[in-house]
Amino acid sequence: MFRLRKGILDNHTILSSTSKNTHLLEIQAKMPPEAHLQTLVDIFASLADPTRAKIIFALSQQPLCVGDLALLAGVSESAVSHQMRLLKDRRLVSAQRKGARVIYALAQQHLAALFREAEYTADHLVHQIPDHPYSLP
Repeated sequence: MFRLRKGILDNHTILSSTSKNTHLLEIQAKMPPEAHLQTLVDIFASLADPTRAKIIFALSQQPLCVGDLALLAGVSESAVSHQMRLLKDRRLVSAQRKGARVIYALAQQHLAALFREAEYTADHLVHQIPDHPYSLP
């Protein structure tokens, strides 16, 4: 058993417990910093709402105004505006004024890729598709 100190494995404990555990030091060295992990958690929390998920999916297709997003998400424009404030605060979407309308877009295409990967995972779970080899970058 490893001693935990503020959520971090004690390197001495890993090394002294057995030489088999050196792989844990390698994994720990690759672990993102706490601030980075918190941002990751915030991104996933942003997607953890059906209305926001619909908005992110729609924006992954093309930039849209609040009215169009409201129609696609099946909610009021006020509800979409509320969600857009949260997504803007988390720097996941950007806004550009075009005349009297504000057009929203994904701030980064990485979010579209993340959503697509989550969609693939959901498809596998819903349709009980077995796992398959998948190469990571």
